[in-house]
Amino acid sequence: MTHSAVQLPGTPTVGFAGLGHMGAPMATRLLAAGISTAVWNRSPAAVASLTSKGAATAPSVESLRDCQTIIFMLPDLGFIEEAAGALLNSWRASPPSPGTVVAVMSSVSPQGVQAFGATVKEASGGNASVVDAPVSGGTVGAEKGTLAIMAGGAEADFQRILPVLEAMGTTVRRLGELGAGSLAKACNQLLVGTTAAALAEAAELAERSGMDVPALFEVLAGGLADSQVLRIVGPRIMAKDYAPTGPAKFMHKDLGFVLESAAAAGSAVPMAAAGRQLYGTLIDQGLGDADLAVVRESIARLAPRT
Repeated sequence: MTHSAVQLPGTPTVGFAGLGHMGAPMATRLLAAGISTAVWNRSPAAVASLTSKGAATAPSVESLRDCQTIIFMLPDLGFIEEAAGALLNSWRASPPSPGTVVAVMSSVSPQGVQAFGATVKEASGGNASVVDAPVSGGTVGAEKGTLAIMAGGAEADFQRILPVLEAMGTTVRRLGELGAGSLAKACNQLLVGTTAAALAEAAELAERSGMDVPALFEVLAGGLADSQVLRIVGPRIMAKDYAPTGPAKFMHKDLGFVLESAAAAGSAVPMAAAGRQLYGTLIDQGLGDADLAVVRESIARLAPRT
């Protein structure tokens, strides 16, 4: 065992890597539920905030090696694989306890997470398994502990970490074997991304036609067009409030997973293809770091006002 792997006295139940817009409030919910948690993040400020709430500080991802559950909430699988490199090497030298679960809660490729699962199994001598458990509900859901959590993996592994997941979400479902959670999240993003874009189009069309956008969205909310996207993202679209709660550029990545999965399944996804093209344009316009609602500004730039 390496030096960095012996610096967590008491060995917290959960190791949490990635304290961004979603990760920090999710880890906070674990602490509020009384689950002993060690946290790691590239930037120290987020770690300090969590340690002030009772979390242990992990000096490295490798130092989380003896936690029963290790959660990754980093932007993409490439970041997770990089961060986990030393951890996996540590396990190759000294395998973890049987039943260790690595929970990938980021939005990642369904096919990619299956390959990562095979790597973790090999590195740990079969003692650790991966569950993919991406989330939906945004920062509001993360703060309130009301996330929807879509899980894939072996039933025994899912049951083992269910109390941890339930501390962060109110709708927690296992949808199949490893990769199923990520596919469900891809489907979720297909609906969220295209609905947000449709709302943005409607807002621009209404405003340029002289209509009151808040009045329009109010009446839409009373009919079949109502949705959580309308209620949560709609106010930001109306107000042109693009302060990031989740960067819009990630939608382009997530819709790419829809296309990847559709190709593997032989399924047509014309809405996903159109949506990915639109969010690619949004990134090219330099808007990718703004909130998802910025898709309205992206659409507005496609037909500049005269």
